[in-house]
Amino acid sequence: MKPIKRRAFIKSSATISGGLAIAPAYIPNLISDNPNERLNIALVGISGKRKLERGMISGRGRVHIAKYSEIPNVRIKTICDVDERLFPDVEASIQEKFGTKPDTEVDFRRILEDKDIDAVSLATPDHWHALHSVWACQAGKDVYVEKPASHNVSEGRIMIQAARKYKRIVQNGINPRSSEVMKAAVQFIREGKLGKVYMARGIHYNPRPSIGRTPNSPVPKGVHWDEFLGPAPYRPFNLNRYIYNWHWFWDTGTGEIGNNGIYRMDMARWALGIDAHPVKVYCSGGLYGPDDDRETPNMMSAVYEYENGMIIQNETRNFYTNPEGMEQDRRTTYIYSDEGWMSIGNDFKTYFGKKNEPGPSMSNKDFESEAKPNNWKNFIDCVKSRKVEDLDCDIAEGHLSASICHLGNIAYRTGRQLEFDPEKEKFVNDPEADKLLTREYRKPYLMPEI
Repeated sequence: MKPIKRRAFIKSSATISGGLAIAPAYIPNLISDNPNERLNIALVGISGKRKLERGMISGRGRVHIAKYSEIPNVRIKTICDVDERLFPDVEASIQEKFGTKPDTEVDFRRILEDKDIDAVSLATPDHWHALHSVWACQAGKDVYVEKPASHNVSEGRIMIQAARKYKRIVQNGINPRSSEVMKAAVQFIREGKLGKVYMARGIHYNPRPSIGRTPNSPVPKGVHWDEFLGPAPYRPFNLNRYIYNWHWFWDTGTGEIGNNGIYRMDMARWALGIDAHPVKVYCSGGLYGPDDDRETPNMMSAVYEYENGMIIQNETRNFYTNPEGMEQDRRTTYIYSDEGWMSIGNDFKTYFGKKNEPGPSMSNKDFESEAKPNNWKNFIDCVKSRKVEDLDCDIAEGHLSASICHLGNIAYRTGRQLEFDPEKEKFVNDPEADKLLTREYRKPYLMPEI
């Protein structure tokens, strides 16, 4: 592993009179051609939602590429994916944005052996998040891991242990944490300007078509199916269990609540100032509409009670719900107080009293920069400074918010109200529910004991 000084951007380097940096013209985002001042990233997971013939890099991997290309002296050295068919298109995109062609790998474990890679950026399916993160920490790499941080509650705790033991920077990709507007909303509440808060409600209404029913089929050429399944149980190849639709199966995904509901749940917990697990959780919902292969619910409503008396509610739906022109209301967190309430979407608005008199509001336009939240930049800044406390969404925060989703899923799957012990991270006298706090890992993809 390179020494820490390799990760620091030397402030006085590559500058001449007038503060201009010497940068090689063929690498757009470099301000210095000194290899010791660059950060090398391995991007893991490059697929998206589109069909291959249309170019399948429309998902989170594409976002990672764009965000890192905006940060000086950061290079995507290697891309890793279990589907070799995706490499040519992504290589071309990186060549265009960074001026260099990346290496390619299908096995993440080879990434760990590359001493030139400083950090891994994980846009992989949920069931791989924890194992990839822990392995990377053990190999001395910093980690950016997509939401939700983990596939189950026990994994989140192990990820925290790994980050601390190996002194790694581990950022969870809950992007609103880096938003100046969201930070302002939380500060408004912290200062008591909304009143005494007691409850939050998150909604995420995201219409989705049926995934239909798809039979098992031979593994396509170029797809490394065993590496895709990793720690999950082995199953024959099925296109419905593969790109993007893996979200809707318990082996690999966490449903819509883990996919998008987590943004509302994290905002609710952040706004209410809750730094603990709930003590009670209840969930209702189910699979409605088309009869297809999906396992996770397409409508789900969960309620969480905390030891301090606060309540969080969450609702996700995959159906058409709101009239045209109410797009923001489909993806919003509401904070309630004894004096009024606040809506938080891409901006925040407040209302007070019996007549809902409008109060202070704020949007991106109220700040000097109207750029969208960029917690990739925050991650890189912390990789350079080595200050875990400066992370906008450290893995410990990610674990608490992901656990809200996991606990809701467990309540849904058991079909009853559950009591939870926040300190032990176990359910109260409920061995059946406890089994869903973890999983059995398929050899050789075993979770290390930290």
